[in-house]
Amino acid sequence: MDNLLTNPATGIMATELIPLAAALKTMKRANSGMTWIRQKHVTNFLRNLATAPKISHDTFDELPDSRTREYVRGLLIEHGVLPQRNAFLTRYDGWATQALERVSDPQNLDVIRRYIRWHHQRRMNLMEEVSRGTFLRAKQEVTVAIDLLNWLTGHDIKLPELQQSHLDVWQAEGPTTRRIAERFLKWAIKTKAAPAGLAIIPHRRGTSHRLPKPGQDQALQKVIHTNGLETRDRAAAILILVFGQQAENIARLTWDEVTVTDDLVTIQLGSIQIALPDPLAQPWRELAANPGHELTAAHPNTKWVFRGASPGRHINPGHLTTRLSKLFSTRAARLGTLHELTKLAPVAIIAETLGYSPTTIERHATDSAAAYAKYIAARRS
Repeated sequence: MDNLLTNPATGIMATELIPLAAALKTMKRANSGMTWIRQKHVTNFLRNLATAPKISHDTFDELPDSRTREYVRGLLIEHGVLPQRNAFLTRYDGWATQALERVSDPQNLDVIRRYIRWHHQRRMNLMEEVSRGTFLRAKQEVTVAIDLLNWLTGHDIKLPELQQSHLDVWQAEGPTTRRIAERFLKWAIKTKAAPAGLAIIPHRRGTSHRLPKPGQDQALQKVIHTNGLETRDRAAAILILVFGQQAENIARLTWDEVTVTDDLVTIQLGSIQIALPDPLAQPWRELAANPGHELTAAHPNTKWVFRGASPGRHINPGHLTTRLSKLFSTRAARLGTLHELTKLAPVAIIAETLGYSPTTIERHATDSAAAYAKYIAARRS
């Protein structure tokens, strides 16, 4: 390992690479590390890194994009060589540059460039951390906006000349995702790039599929009693089926928010700690005892409950959703759970307990009667 990361011209290993070499040499599962390192593309990458005049994010950005590049970058961040940086913000910046190439009219190109810079990038720059959800929504909003503007160009319509009849035709001709253009349209009207008074037909709320209560109960029984399911999948599934949590929030859970003792397991989802009764607590006890990914150099001191394949990162929410989709639709299950919860407890209690905004829970509310504890007790069986 030392030879691989030593500059052959000087016979010296760069100071910045010493922690990386130490981490790779001392990880518990040495065979996995050696198998990875012996791959030709990894060996070549590390040799090239050993001769780099400087180890920095800029150095990495100048190298060809690859999974190896980002994995090694993650190792260097995790071991204190490179500073943390907002990965999704960086990815969005690169994506946006390529997205601009799809705009067919120069005047519209200027509009989209300003929309990206002053609406999305500006907002992301003010965030402590850009989440995957924010990243994906920003991409989708810009994609739909470009689709609208290119349609206008194809019909010889300028954005300042846009009429409601044009919008209605465009929306009717395409998929339901075109309604997302509402966000771009509001921005365009506010910045006087488009005429006032225009509107996109909104999505009718309450039309998304919900997993009914019998289906939720069946799925929960499968999660609890089926042999062969991975512990982390069981633990995550419980948070969706019992507490209506989003995969993105589950992925970001840390052990600072989870307490596991011989007598009790508690998880902080909103502003308070929620106690998990048995058998719901058992997968969390197993996960605490064997969190996974602790035998390589990728997660030496991680705080994430659901550790990801990338160094120092939590599991990708999309990957988590895909894993759980073998058991149930996570979106349908979450909406079904929230629907049932709003029959059993006041909106304010649910919002505070589960970490949702009152407005979000209000949309699911159909009743507010029994205590929240009754719901938890019913789900134990």
